[in-house]
Amino acid sequence: MRRTARSAHRTCVSAFVSLDHVQLAIPVGGEADARRFYCDLLGMEEIPKPPALAARGGLWLRSGGVVIHLGVEADFRAARKAHPALVCASYGALLAKLRAAGLEIRDDHELPGVERCHIDDVFGNRIELIADRERVDRVDGDPAVTDEQRDEWNVPPLAEAKAQAERMNAPK
Repeated sequence: MRRTARSAHRTCVSAFVSLDHVQLAIPVGGEADARRFYCDLLGMEEIPKPPALAARGGLWLRSGGVVIHLGVEADFRAARKAHPALVCASYGALLAKLRAAGLEIRDDHELPGVERCHIDDVFGNRIELIADRERVDRVDGDPAVTDEQRDEWNVPPLAEAKAQAERMNAPK
């Protein structure tokens, strides 16, 4: 019996259960700059590489369930199109920190209802940052949450959040 792509899709059991990590390239000798950007600025934690892999250079990073491997490439070229998209628990606070550090932030309003932007790492690799709407919506929906608590949780004050939502959902 000949199976078409359509019939195969209906009976297919998912082969994958999660994404283990994303790898980005960095130039030879870029580890110190990578640590300053990914650890000091983005707040990621460096995790040890197995000794056999550590000899190749680069580093591994983690934040929550997100793991990024930075691998050294002799003929390095920054990834300008391909990119990881990271959902941020404290999107507004992270953007404020990045702006204060002088990083260019390219806001992107192409997806209605999604608050996101693009940045480049220190090597020019593109990274997408996305606000964790589920977390913000949970806080926005609770009238007992004060602006002081919102500030502590790095969620904008309710009036600012409402104005932001109106701007994001406004017709273009």
